[in-house]
Amino acid sequence: MLDWTDRHYRYMARLISQNTWLYTEMINANAIIHGNRDKLLTYHPQEQPIALQLGGSEPEVLAQAAKIAAGYDYNEINLNCGCPSPRVQQGAFGACLMHEVALVARCLNAMQETVDIPVTIKHRIGLDKETAYQPLADFVGTLRERTACRIFIVHARNAWLEGLSPKDNRDIPPLRYDYVYRLKQEFPDLHIILNGGVTSNKQICQHLQYVDGVMVGREAYHNPMLMRSWDAEFYGSTLPAVGYEALVEQLIEYTQQQLAKPDNSLRHMARHYLGLMHGLQGARQWRRMLSDASLLKNNNASLITAAWQAVKNSNVSQPASI
Repeated sequence: MLDWTDRHYRYMARLISQNTWLYTEMINANAIIHGNRDKLLTYHPQEQPIALQLGGSEPEVLAQAAKIAAGYDYNEINLNCGCPSPRVQQGAFGACLMHEVALVARCLNAMQETVDIPVTIKHRIGLDKETAYQPLADFVGTLRERTACRIFIVHARNAWLEGLSPKDNRDIPPLRYDYVYRLKQEFPDLHIILNGGVTSNKQICQHLQYVDGVMVGREAYHNPMLMRSWDAEFYGSTLPAVGYEALVEQLIEYTQQQLAKPDNSLRHMARHYLGLMHGLQGARQWRRMLSDASLLKNNNASLITAAWQAVKNSNVSQPASI
């Protein structure tokens, strides 16, 4: 979710669901140490609970980055061992770390020795065209024995390190949910969270019969209101789900506050709102207005107001739908 789940998207997500655990985009540990850490790590307090996902393969570097992040009150540090992009592979981290379980254990231990918050891992079910279950079980079992890590987020696809683009790696390797289910059966003391290809709340309910949690990425981005029922359906909340009108009003207020600060632009925020009206009449007009460069250049939150009015006008005969 690099360049997708930034602080602006996460703030919107938190307005939709109060309880869902939010994860940052993957951030290189070296960038935190040597770059603008405030820009990389600052988030709105309302985003909590929030986990920082780190990329890296040097235990000392990851430990230093985790210590810095803990100072920003993150609730969890997650090590990415699932990203297959060539750029990440050149840095010798991401999915290729699944070939280096001893190194992964050292990385997890180095971070956990430095911070008091949970250190977790996200990984694939395998690499390249490996189809056997046992290498996955060996990877998880080794980390269970050698580290304190007890939360494993498992993308139920292999990562092909060569021959596929990052986009194709999210679609072409077949989904093997049964492998993730087997992990939970074999390691019942671990918290196993399933990821990959989940597009509906019905699917989430089905997976939760076999695993402890479900991570939703692309669908929650392109159709954010999928999260609208999660607090009631999965967390037992009795509060009413957020309405479109109230949500848009809060986004306008947030956008105005952000535009008053330097280095923020409406384009950087509005791009995350494009999927909000998914399934509604007027959704195309909403997307067109919020992606129009000539309209965005004015950096005025009133554009969101105008786009919302266009949606309401399209639903004048069915106001209950919004």
